Amino acid sequence: MAITAKQVKELREMTGAGMMDCKKALTATEGDMDKAVEFLREKGLATAQKKASRVAAEGLCKTVVSEDGKNAVVVEVNAETDFVAKNEKFQTYVAQVAEQAMETSAADIDAFLAEPWKFEEGKTVKEALAAQVAVIGENMNIRRFSQVKEDNGFIASYTHMGGKIGVLVDVESDVVNDAVKEMAKNVAMQCAALKPQYTSREEVDQAYIEHEKEILMVQAKNEKPDANEKILNGMVMGRINKELKEICLLDQVYVKAEDGKQTVGKYVEQVAKENSANIKVKSFVRYETGEGIEKREENFAEEVAKQMGM
Repeated sequence: MAITAKQVKELREMTGAGMMDCKKALTATEGDMDKAVEFLREKGLATAQKKASRVAAEGLCKTVVSEDGKNAVVVEVNAETDFVAKNEKFQTYVAQVAEQAMETSAADIDAFLAEPWKFEEGKTVKEALAAQVAVIGENMNIRRFSQVKEDNGFIASYTHMGGKIGVLVDVESDVVNDAVKEMAKNVAMQCAALKPQYTSREEVDQAYIEHEKEILMVQAKNEKPDANEKILNGMVMGRINKELKEICLLDQVYVKAEDGKQTVGKYVEQVAKENSANIKVKSFVRYETGEGIEKREENFAEEVAKQMGM
């Protein structure tokens, strides 16, 4: 039978579920409104939609690396509170999401959510998420995932603060031993601690550097209006190099450097030389839970007063 827009609207108002989910429910139940409500509740969609307006900015980042070290994934799954993030049920679910992401061929999060959930037949990833929302009682969100593959080396991983930060480092190397693995783990810890934006300065957009030079040149002229062009250029390049050393992983000062001066790049070269290896840190992925999400500040006194009609 044909499902009308009026039926979809009515079911949506009753459950708070999305229009497409309502249409799917009505189609599956041949337009029976009561059965459609049950269908949505069983899927967890009615409950999930009611919680969707609440900000999910806590949660966990989870990394998984294959036994041979050639494949890895990092995922971020959000919840509303840190309390839930520490819940064993939530942590088990995040581990399942990571396992699913290891095998997915999805190019983006929408495609990932639409694919079959490997842990329960008949459900998509999105439907399984909705069911978890219903069980756990908070808005949740699978925010992002990144797969990394390396055929000529391995991938190192590191998680910090129980999953607040997750890092993968792609290392190309013709020698893979304990010393090289330890180096890669240290580099991953560096990423977690100092939050680089690029692997090397070669990745930095030249247009960005030129724009920075223009700004810094104005600053330099304001500071030293009588200085000649050579001095001004020296000031600008000094400041550019300082900034690149802060944002580029291989240019950063290695946090464990005994002399406080050795860069990450020089540390990698040192380990390569000591192990007669050719090593290149190709890239990294760094996820931080809730990064870039605007967290809503809750005033619980106001919230209680509002609910009590005060």
